[in-house]
Amino acid sequence: QVQVVESGGGLVQAGGSLRLSCTASGLTFDAYTMAWFRQAPEKEREGVSYIGMSNRITYYTNSVKGRFTISRDNAKNTLYLQMNSLKPEDTAMYYCAVDWTRGPWFSADGYNFWGQGTQVTVSS
Repeated sequence: QVQVVESGGGLVQAGGSLRLSCTASGLTFDAYTMAWFRQAPEKEREGVSYIGMSNRITYYTNSVKGRFTISRDNAKNTLYLQMNSLKPEDTAMYYCAVDWTRGPWFSADGYNFWGQGTQVTVSS
């Protein structure tokens, strides 16, 4: 049984930083692609960043380029999202997605496994 668990969310002031973590068990971690999504109230789930099975291929949505960094430590079965220069518009529930199999990387429909999310709130 695959389990995906996010952590690291919280309340931070604008301009601050947070690092999200995601662990995945019940699968061979380094054989799966992964991504971070976010969803603000009354908005659709949005692809934030994607990473291939190693750290060589990464994608970012335009609004976070230069501020967020995705990485993974396959030895620890952990995915990270380092978020710097946070803005109030980054406020959302952040989700870890595993196993991209169809459609564009930023489409939530393309992933097979999801965590429950971790809340990030950025105050102005």
